[in-house]
Amino acid sequence: MIEKAYFATGCFWGAERRFWNLSGVTATSVGYMGGKKENPTYKEVCTGTTNHAETVEVQFDPTQIFYERLLEEFWMMHDPTSLNRQGGDIGTQYRSEIFTTSEVQKQLALKSREIYQSALTQEGLGEICTLIEDAQKFTYWPAEEYHQRYLEKNPNGYDCHSSTGVAFPSERISS
Repeated sequence: MIEKAYFATGCFWGAERRFWNLSGVTATSVGYMGGKKENPTYKEVCTGTTNHAETVEVQFDPTQIFYERLLEEFWMMHDPTSLNRQGGDIGTQYRSEIFTTSEVQKQLALKSREIYQSALTQEGLGEICTLIEDAQKFTYWPAEEYHQRYLEKNPNGYDCHSSTGVAFPSERISS
């Protein structure tokens, strides 16, 4: 049975590539989530008025890859201490957010945030500002076709991610 997960890490191009390269991920797409406007366009999302975040939908086979592994990748692929920005990309659409699809995903996301915050604190870095919300409160709106697997179509394209450089601790999230 395939499960879904939703992650916002700033610009969705680089995040989608990081997820599609993980064994056990069966499909990815990019879109907009967390806002109120129906079927928003990229141009509308970029105005900051829709409150959508650029989001990656990850479909995965939980017998091949655990949700915990997706969370580890999420935390390391961007700077979750940076509010509404990643590198030069600034605006609420570039916020850090996890949209959970079940109570289990929510608890694992909360635990992983706690673990990663501890690692960041040890390195003298600031507080995580990542939001964790119930995906059922929002609709995932797929982005325009030219955004889908953008870095596969444009291998030298803008990846747009900055990271803290702090590895996710080897401590198990589910323990």
